[in-house]
Amino acid sequence: MRVLIGAAAALMLMAAPARADCNLAAPDAAAAGPACARAWMDQNLHLNDIVTVGTHNSYKAAISDKIMALLKGVAPRQAAGLDYSHLPLAEQLDDGARAIEIDVAYDPKGGLYAHPAGAAMTGEPVSDAYVAAMSQPGFKVLHVQDIDFHAVCITFVICLRELKTWSGAHPDHVPILITLNAKDDAIPMPNSVTPLKFDTAAFDALDAEVLSVFSRSELVTPDQIQAGAPSLRDAVLAHGWPTLGATRGKFLFALDESGDKIAAYQGGRKSLEGRVMFVNAPEDSPAAAYLTLNETSDIPRITADVQKGFLVRTRADADTVEARTNDTARRDKALASGAQYVSTDYMHPDTRFGPYLARMPAGVIAACNPQRQPERCAGLPVEAAPRP
Repeated sequence: MRVLIGAAAALMLMAAPARADCNLAAPDAAAAGPACARAWMDQNLHLNDIVTVGTHNSYKAAISDKIMALLKGVAPRQAAGLDYSHLPLAEQLDDGARAIEIDVAYDPKGGLYAHPAGAAMTGEPVSDAYVAAMSQPGFKVLHVQDIDFHAVCITFVICLRELKTWSGAHPDHVPILITLNAKDDAIPMPNSVTPLKFDTAAFDALDAEVLSVFSRSELVTPDQIQAGAPSLRDAVLAHGWPTLGATRGKFLFALDESGDKIAAYQGGRKSLEGRVMFVNAPEDSPAAAYLTLNETSDIPRITADVQKGFLVRTRADADTVEARTNDTARRDKALASGAQYVSTDYMHPDTRFGPYLARMPAGVIAACNPQRQPERCAGLPVEAAPRP
């Protein structure tokens, strides 16, 4: 992907207020006038006209050495796929991540995940602060209960507060996608927790936790997009998404699930009326607006969906495979596919494996989408990285 920006162009872009003499009807951002590119983009681009990079399982901290050694002894392939971790959420956002993924576990009474079996088996100490936080009612954040439970924010509310605090200090960011996985699978491990299943009541509680931290005005929600259209899908295909200017500084949440969990979240609604999150719904669903399409084999579908107006997240890498082999083919196809949000475990290389990384070009956090008339940006970034 070619470098989109020079230092002088970045400075021009960062001049946010529109000048009186800006030509916002110009054919592209560069033609709008000096210091007018940002204003032109905010008026002429929409939420789905961008491409940016974010992180997969963004909350995930490293598995302890003792538990990893245990895993390698019984399931070496699975252990290899779990051998990655991330920085605290604010540091990821500072680094340019504009998609965050969080796995949540339902724990309405509290305490279900306070004493991980893997820690007990290996003698790993669990701090009093961890036990206290995990004993409180509310959704917990973890990858695999009892094994891969270390997180940079251990409860959903803590994660949400960190995201909101960062956003308040950086209000000009492009809209940030927060994808959620609803974790409720049991694992074949002695003394392991049996998760509570997600039903409509659980998803009502999940929406409520989001709204305990964010107001609806700080979010892009299905109701805002649907407005008076017969369905969310109809609205997306007929009217599209809000402008970039109307969505800077905001978040949109998407439930990255399928089947029964999506049905439970919809709860009998035709689309997603009243709900906080978009859902991973197929293109012919009345609730269609957002899709998770992670595989390289999905690339033609991604491109077609993006050109129609849907929002898509895909992955640049998975299970540490690309990092261990420095294979950039999947990454490069993902960035060219048109998916607005490309997820990775490697915004920086893991030096244990090699030089592989997946991020936007130097100086760029978000760019014009390659499948949605990218020439409109005239090579300028939609969001530029701060100067060092």
